[in-house]
Amino acid sequence: MAEQVEVGPRALTVENNGLNVIDDSERKGRPNQLFWPWFGANVSVLGLSYGAFTLGFGVSFWQAVIAAVVGIVFSFLLCGLISLAGKRGSAPTMALSRAAFGVRGNKLPSFVSWLLTVGWETVLTILATLATATVFERLGWGGGDITKVVALVMVGTLIVACGVLGFDLIMRMQTIITIVTAVLTVVYILLVADEVSWSTVSALPSGSTQAFIGALVFLMTGFGLGWVNLAADYSRYLPRTSSSAGVVGWTTFGASIAPLVLLMFGLLLAGSSTDLSAAIAADPIGALAEALPTWFLVPFVIVAVLGLVGGAVLDIYSSGLALLSIGLPAPRYVAAFIDGLVMIAGTIYVVFFGDEFLGEFQGFLITLGVPVAAWCGIMLADIASRKRDYHDADLFDRNGRYGDVRWLPIAIMVVATGIGWGLVTNAAAAWLKWQGYLLGPLGLGGKEGAWAFANLGVLVALVLSFLVQWFAGRSAVQAQERVS
Repeated sequence: MAEQVEVGPRALTVENNGLNVIDDSERKGRPNQLFWPWFGANVSVLGLSYGAFTLGFGVSFWQAVIAAVVGIVFSFLLCGLISLAGKRGSAPTMALSRAAFGVRGNKLPSFVSWLLTVGWETVLTILATLATATVFERLGWGGGDITKVVALVMVGTLIVACGVLGFDLIMRMQTIITIVTAVLTVVYILLVADEVSWSTVSALPSGSTQAFIGALVFLMTGFGLGWVNLAADYSRYLPRTSSSAGVVGWTTFGASIAPLVLLMFGLLLAGSSTDLSAAIAADPIGALAEALPTWFLVPFVIVAVLGLVGGAVLDIYSSGLALLSIGLPAPRYVAAFIDGLVMIAGTIYVVFFGDEFLGEFQGFLITLGVPVAAWCGIMLADIASRKRDYHDADLFDRNGRYGDVRWLPIAIMVVATGIGWGLVTNAAAAWLKWQGYLLGPLGLGGKEGAWAFANLGVLVALVLSFLVQWFAGRSAVQAQERVS
């Protein structure tokens, strides 16, 4: 069992567990306790801003509602299914992924996972910094770069501290974040409800099928597909005898419920005001404070920052584990600290030197969403093919049953990603204009056609990788499980 570095009460103990399998003596709790970290990580008021993002695809309110329900619930169901691997293997997601890709072959998905989690924690830190600075300026407590620096120091310190200290503090923090954020978010909704104009919202014209699919896939990548690569990092602490249905159900429910409520209200707000929708593109959180009375601005900062921190804390914890899986020879808390430095550097660049937020954000989500979807399809097929729990020692042995490099899953991930990138476009992000190269040859209208922004590549990568791994990879899984 990994040693613990004592620095105070249990929640303030630096967790030294890294890629190792959690010892039976440390496995505790019930599946319903998964509700807290997943709800706390997704109760962010950023969910309100997704209303503007979704309507930006040119869909009607009801089309957006259907896209939200299907995209959010289905994508978090994928998280619930991958959480089963944590219960069955009691190791982090990126260690369990070695069973499919091989011990060293897994470095490819681990690197992609690290990019995604570091990217997400940076995005959330950027939003928290901008929101704090915006509200402080409105209160007359400062302005300009000095306010942003102070905000960044406060937010960055809280996120890095939780990531370094580890699981027990994160679980306690998420419970607090859940309660405080949920209460204050309800107050926010009540205060700005009179800004909603149902006649304006209901008059929004319907979009095309392609626009609907684009919104649906964007919501999948912005919610559940942004978490699948770390889904088992928290279920690994549960006893292996825990209910599988409970693990899947509580993960899906805990993660989905807050985004669904927030996004619905966000659709009503954004659909009522084109000015608000435009402002959200530049400052997704700060723009939501414009309609608030002055007395609620400080509570709004609390709810905004805590919600964003809740997501960033889970990301920095798992990004550290992904960095270890790539091969960093350091303890988990050192890896988390290194990721914290990368996160702060990225935040400084965007906040002080960057361009418009929304286009780069969408480009980031869709671009990394393709290889993550491919990995997710492979993992789902691999998990579904297994009848037995993972063999602990062989997850760390290149000569064990899982092998060193398993070329079939690697080839599937690479090919599915290549096809997927050829079926997505990100015109708002200049550095991604090379994508969409298959839209023309496949008769889908090219980069300017009707299918250009449907983001088909994410769905294709997910389904294609699952089917190929399921039919071509099952024999390898059966061979692994025949080893005594």
